[in-house]
Amino acid sequence: MTISMYQASVPTFIRMLDNLAAILEKAAAHAEAKKIDPAVLVGSRLFPDMFPLVKQVQIATDAAKGGAARLAGLEPPAFEDNEATFADLVARVRKTVAYLQTLEPGQIDGSEDRTVTWKTRTATKSMQGMPYLLNHVLPNLYFHITTTHGILRHNGVEIGKGDYLGRS
Repeated sequence: MTISMYQASVPTFIRMLDNLAAILEKAAAHAEAKKIDPAVLVGSRLFPDMFPLVKQVQIATDAAKGGAARLAGLEPPAFEDNEATFADLVARVRKTVAYLQTLEPGQIDGSEDRTVTWKTRTATKSMQGMPYLLNHVLPNLYFHITTTHGILRHNGVEIGKGDYLGRS
């Protein structure tokens, strides 16, 4: 049995983003229950030279929407990166999922050997589709969601591995 590029990307992105939204909602509820200013959590980071939680969520959503769009041969939708609250972050995640749900398997399947090109802050990069998905997009998505989880757990939000993985 084989797995298609669509199956390996869009459903996985949606699942992880849904889990991320649930984690962010738990964090908002935690802040309210403990009377913690939510802005403190949204701006928290694990170490001074790391991005804060808000940027971790922005990058995770950018990885998913950008990765899927590029595999489909489309221009990724641009988001403003102006989120300041948990509600804003959840809305961004939901907007990303809504975009991903517009993509069809036929747009992404067959992209294994397609050259994917994207710009970073410092360079323009290119890779073939399958290595792009497996060695760039998925690791970035998981890294930034994991870091978001770690920031929240470090700050006392009662989440665990089950929240990260979601329901089976």
